[in-house]
Amino acid sequence: MESPAREIARRLGENAEAVCRRYLSNGRREGQYWVVGDLANSKGRSLYVRLTASSDGARPGKWTDAATGDHGDLLDIIAASGAHAHFRDTLAEARHILSLPPPDEQMPNPRSRKPAGGSAGAARRLFAASRPVERTLAELYLEGRLLHGPFGPSLRFHPHCFYRPSEDDAPGLPPAWPALIAAVTDEGGAIHGVHRTWIDPATRTKAPVAHSRRAMGNLLGHGVRFASSGAVMAAGEGIETMLSLREAAPTLPLIAGLSSAHLAAIRFPEALRRLYVACDRDPAGEAAFATLSERSQTAGIELCPIVPRLDDLNSELCRFGLDALRHCLTSQLLPVDADRFLARH
Repeated sequence: MESPAREIARRLGENAEAVCRRYLSNGRREGQYWVVGDLANSKGRSLYVRLTASSDGARPGKWTDAATGDHGDLLDIIAASGAHAHFRDTLAEARHILSLPPPDEQMPNPRSRKPAGGSAGAARRLFAASRPVERTLAELYLEGRLLHGPFGPSLRFHPHCFYRPSEDDAPGLPPAWPALIAAVTDEGGAIHGVHRTWIDPATRTKAPVAHSRRAMGNLLGHGVRFASSGAVMAAGEGIETMLSLREAAPTLPLIAGLSSAHLAAIRFPEALRRLYVACDRDPAGEAAFATLSERSQTAGIELCPIVPRLDDLNSELCRFGLDALRHCLTSQLLPVDADRFLARH
């Protein structure tokens, strides 16, 4: 028998265009797809949602983000839009827009739904099969971005990580590349996914593939964490962005959301009272900050932007150097936090 979650996802798919117009209003229909920037409803063409069934059996409502490799169904889009902490909240909203009655409380609980983007179990196995970053190609890659260790337990290196080519890749690519592997965890440290950055050993930069960065597992609400949670923390999109901030503020707890949509949906730690957001200077970054601003007001959390002069903090670090980045942060952190977290040399 079809599970309640699967049935709701199927019904949403039957109304895929209406759902997209409601939750991804900055996109538009192009042929058999709804095209938009990302899950945060940014303008662009990275994420596409199938609106009709295909001849090969693909169901309407399935989406893929070409920039991140993430994929899923319309329940994921509803969850990201509402920044839901629990899947039951997503199902409740989906039932409401479909005008379905609430579930019978006497019915047995449905099996948990597999998260989009790949298996969390497979992500944990990949992370366990990797090794520490130090003295590996991943360390050289990060040092090329002016990022220095120790990098902590969240980052590891895999010398031969499988890469699934897309239609945008040239034929004849190697089936695997060395990769920086980042653990995507909850506040308690449980791994729910991983993020992979494939590296070209010849250049020590990103591999020459169409999508050199991809995530797998259950990312929604979680992130790559550097240091334990506290009353004051910082969050941003990219791993390199947050490691750049750590160069200047080595004891400030950090979370990398890995994309604008996932940054907007991070779960606030219970102890959090003030959150700095390292903003990427693009429409997606602006949309993520706007969503976090609304959520933080409801949660009673003070939200403070950190805005670089260039597109992100790693570009700032690489172009102007650490002293200039530290000076930039001094003017944007509250004085009490600048005195506490910024390293002085």
